[in-house]
Amino acid sequence: MPSSKLPRFEIRLIVGLANPGQEYAKSRHNAGAWLVEALLKQSNSSLKAETKFQGLVAKMAFGDVKCCLLIPTTYMNHSGRAVRALAHFYHIPPEAILVVHDDLDLAPGCARFKQGGGEGGHNGLKDIVAQLGSKDFWRLRLGIGHPGHRDRVHDYVLNSPSVADRQKIDAVIAEILTLLPTFASGEQQRAIQALHTIQEEK
Repeated sequence: MPSSKLPRFEIRLIVGLANPGQEYAKSRHNAGAWLVEALLKQSNSSLKAETKFQGLVAKMAFGDVKCCLLIPTTYMNHSGRAVRALAHFYHIPPEAILVVHDDLDLAPGCARFKQGGGEGGHNGLKDIVAQLGSKDFWRLRLGIGHPGHRDRVHDYVLNSPSVADRQKIDAVIAEILTLLPTFASGEQQRAIQALHTIQEEK
């Protein structure tokens, strides 16, 4: 079903996908967590380990919208366990969830909001779909570029980007943070258009 026909939802859960451990903290696969960490830094909030949610959790508000932030502490291919546990506990429907993840098909510095659709080979998204039993959650695709051949993808996503690419990713994250209050309030199409305009102007 096209996203334009789905009811409008405020965003009550933002998930930053990552692999756990310091050895992966700077890897491209952890780009989703970088956004959540930047958001926390901006709001002067901090994450707390929650065993029952299998992740690091924080709470914040975008105006009147109260939102949970989550970085799963499982490995990427089990990310859905944490998302399902927290969403079930707080009765959050898929349409009120935004999952932030790295995307091989977008260049560093590019980003796109998307609702529903396929998983593009991303193991974190695959498990979230399986655990929620729905594809209707929102995604924020953060471009990390592609190594050029699929046989190189595994090592590529688990290694750090170049300094220049990391700067591009951090720059687009900073731009997205200015749009998140609009997106979280339920004005998703407005935020999507604003991000599109920013990307077009580059």
